[in-house]
Amino acid sequence: MPVLYLVPTPIGNLEDITLRALRVLKEVSLIAAEDTRTTGRLLAHYEISTPLISYHEHNEIARLDAILNALQTRDVALVSDAGTPGLSDPGYVLIRAAIENDILVVPLPGASALLPALVASGLPTDAFTYLGFLPRKSAGRRAVIEALAALPHSLIFYEAPHRLVEALTDLHEVLGARTCAVARELTKLYEEIWRGTLEEAVAHFQTAPPRGELVVIVDGFQSAEAPAWSEADVRHALAEQLASGETRASAARTIAKQSGWERRAIYNLDL
Repeated sequence: MPVLYLVPTPIGNLEDITLRALRVLKEVSLIAAEDTRTTGRLLAHYEISTPLISYHEHNEIARLDAILNALQTRDVALVSDAGTPGLSDPGYVLIRAAIENDILVVPLPGASALLPALVASGLPTDAFTYLGFLPRKSAGRRAVIEALAALPHSLIFYEAPHRLVEALTDLHEVLGARTCAVARELTKLYEEIWRGTLEEAVAHFQTAPPRGELVVIVDGFQSAEAPAWSEADVRHALAEQLASGETRASAARTIAKQSGWERRAIYNLDL
């Protein structure tokens, strides 16, 4: 049965590609690439000669039938310029069409800017909302931010360098004094992860305009209500849960539901 492989490609460092991804790119009969020049450089680096066809946001409908026809008899790999295809990159239309035509879709794990930025941000990773790129205009951007303002978990966006300060300004004015992280050029020579408050981020990037690919992570909403339990109560409950063999993460979740305390604050308590 022919297969549509979803193959992540490096977001910067060419070493960030799996052995399985390289094997698939060698073995398929056709690679549908967002930019054949970018993918061509990757293939040349690894001495892969598989034929390429362009597949991007401007021709994804026009090229759909050709790729589906190829998938009737042979395997095809879908790649984007960098990272995982279909994640803020072209691919959704082809993936849906393949599924509707009973074509096997096989995703490969691999590079993405989203998760490395989140885990290195220092912000909570147990739950998050990813929204791709924010709207370009302030009114649309603020509407999206306002709709997310009450969510208690980390918020993740991609942003273009020339819109970063405007986006951070809107985030600060809508969300207030929250902590954030801005990851820039991950895996590349000038990789940087800046951490601070939204207000500090606006000031920093006004004086140091960023370049390259950016991921913005913002802390979720934290209730200002006073905890129902005292710190002594929480410490006692945590000690009891740990003594019973429960993990710290599980104990923190359980106690948070009962005490009114934030899970993170409980988890970080020293006993």
